[in-house]
Amino acid sequence: MKIQLNGIKETIPEELTIKALIEWAKEGDPHLIVEQNGKYIYPSAYDSHPVLKMISLNLSTLTWADRD
Repeated sequence: MKIQLNGIKETIPEELTIKALIEWAKEGDPHLIVEQNGKYIYPSAYDSHPVLKMISLNLSTLTWADRD
């Protein structure tokens, strides 16, 4: 499946959840924030929320500097 991940076009395995995508991308930061098509996904939904085709996904970390 083709998606845009952190601004880069990627081909990923089909039928991944957000949690599986995080593992696939080797994003190990516990403070990761997931945005899918402009909407934030809560960590409690990572196990069940599917990655959708042709989407834009941003995996980023919120730091103290970002909060100002």
